[in-house]
Amino acid sequence: MRGWLLADQITPEPTRVANGWVMRRDGVLEVDPELMRTYVRQQDMPRWDFERIVTARQDYLQSMETHMADRVLSGAEILQQVTREAADADR
Repeated sequence: MRGWLLADQITPEPTRVANGWVMRRDGVLEVDPELMRTYVRQQDMPRWDFERIVTARQDYLQSMETHMADRVLSGAEILQQVTREAADADR
């Protein structure tokens, strides 16, 4: 049995990946907390709770894809569609 470890309580430091976006775990993007600090009081979140929330979100999205989607579009497919629609609107 494992006891209480400080490392389990400290959320990883965010890495800036783009303007307004940070990443604490591979593949999990977050809005930069500094942008929200003016409007929403930020709280320290233990690592185990952060991991629990990320896992729950991924499970939810997988469930929605399985039960609600005819198909899942990639980011490239969405970008192509948006570009096509913008070009059609300019005509």
